[in-house]
Amino acid sequence: MEITFHGAARNVTGSKHLLRLNDGTTVLLDCGMFQGLGEQTEDMNEHFGFNPKKIDYLILSHAHIDHCGLIPRLVKEGFEGSIFCTSATMDLARILLMDSAKIQMQDVEYSNKQRKKRGQPLLEGLYTEDDAMEAMRLFKIVDYHQEYAINKNLRFKFTDAGHILGSAAVHLTVVEDDKETHITFSGDVGRYGDLILKSPQTFEQADYILLESTYGDSLHKDIGPIEDNLLEVIKETCERKKGKVIIPAFSVGRTQELLYALNALELRGELPDVPYYVDSPLSEKATEILKDHPEEYNNNVKKVLRVDPDPFGFKGLRFIESTQQSIALNDDPRPCVIISSSGMAEAGRVKHHIKNNINNSKNTILLVGYAEPNSLGGRLARGNKEVQIFGDAYQVNADVRSIKSMSAHGDYEDLLHFLNCQDPAKVKKIFLVHGEYEVQQHFANTLKQHGFKNIEIPYQHEKVVLD
Repeated sequence: MEITFHGAARNVTGSKHLLRLNDGTTVLLDCGMFQGLGEQTEDMNEHFGFNPKKIDYLILSHAHIDHCGLIPRLVKEGFEGSIFCTSATMDLARILLMDSAKIQMQDVEYSNKQRKKRGQPLLEGLYTEDDAMEAMRLFKIVDYHQEYAINKNLRFKFTDAGHILGSAAVHLTVVEDDKETHITFSGDVGRYGDLILKSPQTFEQADYILLESTYGDSLHKDIGPIEDNLLEVIKETCERKKGKVIIPAFSVGRTQELLYALNALELRGELPDVPYYVDSPLSEKATEILKDHPEEYNNNVKKVLRVDPDPFGFKGLRFIESTQQSIALNDDPRPCVIISSSGMAEAGRVKHHIKNNINNSKNTILLVGYAEPNSLGGRLARGNKEVQIFGDAYQVNADVRSIKSMSAHGDYEDLLHFLNCQDPAKVKKIFLVHGEYEVQQHFANTLKQHGFKNIEIPYQHEKVVLD
């Protein structure tokens, strides 16, 4: 039995891990799109490092694009097996993949206008909306804690990972030579005490663990609750400076957390009286899906529901649908808050909002989650005074702020909490994935201090034989 790491290997994007059993069965864990890796991103998304026609099954941990975004391309290139995921993940993947295809076409069209002027070769999208629709027919729902037998030698179950709606850790049992091997893939591990979702669940003893490590060297410590941090930024920008707050936010998870926090301010009678725009048709659909899955809510949200039937809606909130409405926001000089995807500011409408507002010192760009260092969001977070957007240079005159505790990824204390259910002496090896290499080296040392002896940090396309 062997596993090959084709993505999220010494970086935080493009999650893909290929398990090959001794009988030849191949299982792909996630099929994510690479994002924010500069010029190499396109090439990495076009070449899997394996033949999609030879993959038997795909198990999907959750619906974020860096975990599911290349599924339509996988199918387009010949994959015909089942795609296993939770019910909420399938609902979200449907809208996310369709939106991804649409954004690609829009961004390619916009970029090609610029490239044509410069005499550069034109680009093509990775897949179309038809490709995304074709991929959805292969999805198969497996509920949390339901043990599903793929074949006589392989079965798995999901446990709630607490990261986004429907997110799961994957626990595989492989039977070879009358011996069982237990492999856990964490997917992305959420926060304990999340605003909306339940905390990550415990799981049975594993022999091997593929563990995400995005914040393996960090603690999410902000002064005061999230809503207080939001209130301070909005009052400073919109009320004092009469500017705009631009918030790059993932359509799934982060946007709903922002709406929930802003609604909490309204319930407290403290929400500033300015317009609040969610400029992402996908975010509106994702919010409706979240409302359709109240079984995923934690007890705090259930308490709010007793006094407020819509904990994601408040005065002044408007969802923007058309491109024309989105463009009009940039021509409106009035103070406002604009929440728009994508979270790393690498694609979608938020990239245009940043382009149109980054030069004005009255405005604030508020970062509320992880951004890959080479992405636009990452460069802003790093404090760059000049950034490239659509091939042109822009001075960063707007204030750049962040709320680190809004990350849907657990910090190193959360990751250690996730492992509390494991006997370190029985874990043969932990593979650290989904993290920057320097962070992973730091986290490997932390894990060793907590009794886990064998830690590996695989590189891109590295193949490892399991005992």
